[in-house]
Amino acid sequence: MKRGKRTSLLLIFLCMAQLATAQDTLRLSHKAFLAIVKQYHPLAFRYRLENDIAKAELLNAKGNFDPVIAGKDGSKTIDGIDYYRESNIGIEIPTWYGISLSGSYNNIDGQRLNNSDTRGGLYQFGVNIPLAKGLLFDQRRALLQQARAALQMTAAEQQLLTNELFRDAENAYWDWVRYYEIYTLQKQAVEINSNRLALIKKTFDYGERAAIDTTEALSQLRGYELEQEDAYLQYVKATMELSLFLWTADQQPYDLSRPLFPADNLLSSEAYESYPALIANLNTQNLNDHLSLIYYQQKENFLETERRLKWQSFLPKVDFTYNFFNKEGYRGEYFPMFQNNYQYGLKLEIPIFLRQARAGYQITKAKIGQNRMDVTMKQQELDVKISNYANEVQNYSAQISLADKNIENYRRLLQGEEAMYGNGESSLFLINSRQNKLIEAQEKIIELRFKFLKGFSELKYLAESF
Repeated sequence: MKRGKRTSLLLIFLCMAQLATAQDTLRLSHKAFLAIVKQYHPLAFRYRLENDIAKAELLNAKGNFDPVIAGKDGSKTIDGIDYYRESNIGIEIPTWYGISLSGSYNNIDGQRLNNSDTRGGLYQFGVNIPLAKGLLFDQRRALLQQARAALQMTAAEQQLLTNELFRDAENAYWDWVRYYEIYTLQKQAVEINSNRLALIKKTFDYGERAAIDTTEALSQLRGYELEQEDAYLQYVKATMELSLFLWTADQQPYDLSRPLFPADNLLSSEAYESYPALIANLNTQNLNDHLSLIYYQQKENFLETERRLKWQSFLPKVDFTYNFFNKEGYRGEYFPMFQNNYQYGLKLEIPIFLRQARAGYQITKAKIGQNRMDVTMKQQELDVKISNYANEVQNYSAQISLADKNIENYRRLLQGEEAMYGNGESSLFLINSRQNKLIEAQEKIIELRFKFLKGFSELKYLAESF
């Protein structure tokens, strides 16, 4: 409990340190965001509860092998006649191999006892043995084995779902950062063109520029203002999408009452340096160790247990019961077992057509076949995903390198065009054209970085699922 409190306090401190510090705004880092999702998101909490439920189901299955103690005390009196007074206490012990052991003490006395009742105290020790159906396998053992398989299935499934949650959260964060950087880029373009318009108006007032240049500069500014408004709208929408992953410690949605901005940018991720090692690690992994395949492996164990149980339905039900008795105060005679102080029974049941047995067995075999096909498809799906995302990340990394060089070329062209315009050798139209190309290239590299990080996120959580 103390450790949990310390962890929560550390997390809160981390988030407060990362979340902000301006008076009216909050800044959220990638690390703090993922910490909030892992600790407080309702789905992450729900997935942990699913594992607790599976553990409880296993405990419940083990309860079928618990010894049972029973006791009874009663009497019957009518018209002053004591028909009987009976006290009984006993224990039954189930075993793994379907055999049940029992023992009891019974004391009965009265004036109107049944002929089969033994007056006084009587000890009983007995055994029940299934001779066909239920000897090698029965429902109690099947339920326990299935509960163990279900626990492993649940653990694998919940970890997969948790990884998917973290992957979606990480993609939402970088998507949010992407739109923030595009908005910032458009905002800078508006500032640059506002300053350019002010400068051209001054030169026009001095008679150095034509009036058409002011119109050209104003039109360019209005275009960027429109782009800025659209970029801001997209950023606000991305912020709302991000808020779906932000929850408080008491499982309540985080209140975004103040503006929220990213503390990281698309270049701050460690993915650019670590992706080659991640791809190399994935290429050495055995696909059968992936959690999704472990889920199917445990599902086959579950179904195989059901198949073994269904097979028992083809066998006749032959149960042998033997009880040894000894009256209280008498010396027991233990041998021979079928000569004195005993009770036995032999019960036989044989279904005539075995239709339920055949149907149940066929259904289970079909489910096993379906599961094996699912395994084959999942192996192929994982292999394709790893290859596709590895190629995607490598390709986007190469594109980013080319796009970065292209941006530098466009920047130089813009600077040269501005210098020529200052010397009267160019036009404002060409400057605007150069600037538009530069902004398009900057937006392009932002998109490429986001796609790279999204592909890396897919690879990372594929690796974490091994």
